[in-house]
Amino acid sequence: MKFPKTLLVLLGILCAALIVYVGIKAWNGYSEHYRIGIAVRDRDTITVGGEGKVSTTPDIARVSLGVQIDATTVKAAQAENTKKMNAIIDAIKVLGVAKEDITTANYSIYPKTEWNDGKSTIIGYTVSQNMSVKVRDLDKVGDVLAKAGELGANQVGGISFTIDEPKLLQDEARLKAISDARKKADVLAKQLGLTILKVVTFSESGGPMPSPMPYYAKSTDMALEAAAPPQIEPGQQDVVSNVNVTFEVR
Repeated sequence: MKFPKTLLVLLGILCAALIVYVGIKAWNGYSEHYRIGIAVRDRDTITVGGEGKVSTTPDIARVSLGVQIDATTVKAAQAENTKKMNAIIDAIKVLGVAKEDITTANYSIYPKTEWNDGKSTIIGYTVSQNMSVKVRDLDKVGDVLAKAGELGANQVGGISFTIDEPKLLQDEARLKAISDARKKADVLAKQLGLTILKVVTFSESGGPMPSPMPYYAKSTDMALEAAAPPQIEPGQQDVVSNVNVTFEVR
């Protein structure tokens, strides 16, 4: 029986490929047997660090507000505290703060005592309530503080500024950090007479660096007097990426 010439060619190619495959497998098996007990040679590498920084103006402010009330009974203290806190919440909503951006951070009730002739006597109760307010319009931060003081807030903590969506800035800072690391690696490789082949490992740390928190007021016995809104300056905030990159060289 006579086979077509094309089929014979294909069979020849297949046989040749099979012989090469078997030969490679045999050589790999021989090589592995030969290397038993011998440590794998480490790749030649250099590791460098890089830093990238992006500066921007924060677009979110967080304010801590609270009311502390002393009264002879829990009921009276709660009633006065609730009245003032509700008035503050309603007022800052009018200023444009969304309900979702107002969070109760603390609510506590504890007795006030007085020592007399070695005995402790309860003379009243203190009700304290605090909330965290996220202000998205930075031009309204001063108005929020002034209105809270006007309506009886006597526990005003600090203000912190942050970035609502830092991911894009973090990506930009990372690119700068990687570029910085590569430049350093190129200089180092040139000085050592080496050639960079590829990246072996990569790690990153960093993120938005918080601005200082100015402290405004905290009083446990009197409300802040109504005053003109304070001028609030958010300043600049840095988003930083620090990377460590290991390059294989030869």
